[in-house]
Amino acid sequence: MKYIFLSLISALLLSVSWPTYGVPFFVFIALVPLLLMEHEISQFSGIKKKGRVIFALSYLCFLVWNIVTTGWLYGARNPDGNHSLEAVLFPVMVNSVLYSVVFQAYYVYKKTQGTYWGMVFFVAIWMAFEKFHLSWELSWPWLNLGNVFSEYPKMIQWYDTLGATGGSFWILVVNVLVFYTYRIWQVNRKKMTLIKNSGYVLALITFPLFLSLYKYYTFRGRSAAGGEVRVLLLQPDLDPYTEKYTKDSMTILRDLLGLARGQNTKVDFYMAPETALPGSGSFLENNFDKSLLLDSIRSFLGEHAGAVFDLGISSHRMFTDKEKIPGTAYKTPDKKWVTHYNSVIQIDHQNPVEVYHKGKLVPGVELFPYMKVLKPLLGDAMLNLGGSVISLGRDKERKIFKNLHNKGVVAPVICYESIYGEFVTEYVSMGANFLGILTNDSWWGRTQGHRQLLSYARLRAIENRREVARTANSGISAHINALGEIEESTLYGDRTSLFVKIKLYEGKTFYVRSGDLLSRICLFVLGFLVVFGIFRTWRFK
Repeated sequence: MKYIFLSLISALLLSVSWPTYGVPFFVFIALVPLLLMEHEISQFSGIKKKGRVIFALSYLCFLVWNIVTTGWLYGARNPDGNHSLEAVLFPVMVNSVLYSVVFQAYYVYKKTQGTYWGMVFFVAIWMAFEKFHLSWELSWPWLNLGNVFSEYPKMIQWYDTLGATGGSFWILVVNVLVFYTYRIWQVNRKKMTLIKNSGYVLALITFPLFLSLYKYYTFRGRSAAGGEVRVLLLQPDLDPYTEKYTKDSMTILRDLLGLARGQNTKVDFYMAPETALPGSGSFLENNFDKSLLLDSIRSFLGEHAGAVFDLGISSHRMFTDKEKIPGTAYKTPDKKWVTHYNSVIQIDHQNPVEVYHKGKLVPGVELFPYMKVLKPLLGDAMLNLGGSVISLGRDKERKIFKNLHNKGVVAPVICYESIYGEFVTEYVSMGANFLGILTNDSWWGRTQGHRQLLSYARLRAIENRREVARTANSGISAHINALGEIEESTLYGDRTSLFVKIKLYEGKTFYVRSGDLLSRICLFVLGFLVVFGIFRTWRFK
């Protein structure tokens, strides 16, 4: 019962730390009970199958944490209107297993190489796992530890240097040092040693905080913006289950343009959310110039000189046999190859339509994971987690949209992409001077889901030092400044628009230039530790 209690204490501390309802300071000690559980069992207990028990108890911890923080996935529903149990079971259970495998690897390494090397290994393998979870096709980095401070931007202004992965490293090192401090106190009971080690812990926590406050006030105290653009964020509030994909396209467009016409002052960028059009069906990209819907938007822009319209759409493209056919394409009954996309287009009154296809797709909803391997085995079947059952196409490189009438260069970030720190820096590296996030996160209703996704956008603002214009189908649409503060926002469920003035920043932060540097260093350290452990074990056999 003692070991179960320690595991549940860690689960509780991780859970109550999480945005958008928690207090992040608990995360600095959240993993300590779990580390103590492993140490007590491996060193002092009479349990025979220690590895299995440690795996089971760590799984209990991570399962509770995943359920509490991402249980809102149950809000997703099947086409018949019933809640999708699969939508929550698969990510929660699999994610918990993955974290438990990481912890099990720590237990094995610590058992063979000792506590000190084991603690270094723990930090390195956790960081490597988070990096892996940002990269593979079953990616689900929602619970990466550095995300925990998203509601407290004053604490993490140094993310412009090391990013959210730097926050993960910070948390892990503090937890390991607290565990070490407690273990040393258990062994020798020397007050001076306890005071000294506690001082190290306090310094490790407070130094980044003071650095962050310095960055915050010095940034706020200078005017570095290279101009501003006026953006109108449209929030149509279409129910994704009963309206958004069934309502008549012209009706949806008239409602959008009605929201747009409600703003009397000059606008540089009109922005509508992810898959705002066309309702039922999708746009044929081969015939953008013949679309009546897009012609209506061009006519609207003809009345608003200097403005462009950035719009989330569902689209598809037809391929001829002479073209290179992507792996996501399928053959229609009339023998034509077609690929569907989740896209953003920019419409100018006179220039051709520009299009960007979402690059980070939601596994099991928009993406058939590892299609080349699994499709021959599974055929056209796919995990149906409450969304599409086809695998969408995607762009391999980021794109930016320029308004030729002013200095505005927007990064068209689509929904799920906004979770990925290093990924979003690619837009800024290409010249984006503000982030436009177009999202439809109303699938989960009034849960923590849409609040957390909004909160994570604040991390991207800090990492890139770019302001964010976020348009959401049902909300929350928002203006986030380059310090990660929400300056203006709408209410969830309102049918409305939000007029914001976005400051334009140039230059690249250290994080934009270097990306997840600490993660790559930890991957190198992990490789060294594995080779070192094998060599050391072989040498002393």
